[in-house]
Amino acid sequence: MNWGKGILLSIIAFVGIILTMVVISVRMEGIELVTENYYEQEIKYQDQIDKQMSTLALDREVLVFDASNKTLVLDLPIGAKGKLNFFRPSDEKLDQEFLLNIMEEKNKTIPVHSLKEGYWKVQLSWTENGTSYYQEKKINL
Repeated sequence: MNWGKGILLSIIAFVGIILTMVVISVRMEGIELVTENYYEQEIKYQDQIDKQMSTLALDREVLVFDASNKTLVLDLPIGAKGKLNFFRPSDEKLDQEFLLNIMEEKNKTIPVHSLKEGYWKVQLSWTENGTSYYQEKKINL
């Protein structure tokens, strides 16, 4: 075999590998944006940063995960209202959302036994005394 044939076969093999990779990547399913309105949320991200800074100013840990009991403990005052999201990055069908309205003084405990094992982002947004807050925890069940 001479140099010309070797170079030609190398180029053909390279093009074949690239085309195979393109076909595989186009046929892949499950490639989605994190949320449906991703771009709108990106514009509002400064509000999210402000809420996180307000949360850091608090003198308590609001969202605590107890791995041994598989529970979340929320330390929110009476009258706090908010939303708790369980976000599964690998499968949006498993996402769950709960509305919160704290009426009792003790810490609220939320069991997470029913969630599928794996990586979760727990997102808590709430208002207390007219101020908005946000905290996020990454948990592994």
